[in-house]
Amino acid sequence: MGVDERSEYQGDGLGLVDDKGRVAIPASLRQALAANSPRPDGKDGGTIIVGVHPKQTCLRAYDPAFVKILKAKVEAREALHTGEDGEPNYNFKRRGASGEQAPFDGSGRFIMPPFPRDYAGIGEHAFFWGTFDWIEIWDPATLIAATDVDPVMQAACRFHCKQKGIAL
Repeated sequence: MGVDERSEYQGDGLGLVDDKGRVAIPASLRQALAANSPRPDGKDGGTIIVGVHPKQTCLRAYDPAFVKILKAKVEAREALHTGEDGEPNYNFKRRGASGEQAPFDGSGRFIMPPFPRDYAGIGEHAFFWGTFDWIEIWDPATLIAATDVDPVMQAACRFHCKQKGIAL
């Protein structure tokens, strides 16, 4: 599947996280994820890669095919930030490569990897937000407290929490 053929991640939703870290990807995002990472056996479900976001205290999730695209972006950025001695800034790849594969079933359920989940402070609820290339996964309270994110995304999180009776 080429870059032009990729389904884009658009949509949002709030998921309940169980004590094992299992959560369901909202249907609007799950459809794109399944299209971008179909299972070889043709069954429902697929693979999601979950890692820490390079700048925010949240998670970044995407399909396995996006790894090559992400790597090319990270390498281009690294090339622009080479030191006077020709040494690259190794932190670009360290952060960009953050990710762990997790299978998801036909209902979109997957288990969030423990370290990224802990890093993002995700407890009982996870807010999902599509950003075309990837899906961000936030702890709702962390998102609402953030000062450098889009206010519409925060409003959507508040809306979903209100719909489910979750006090922030």
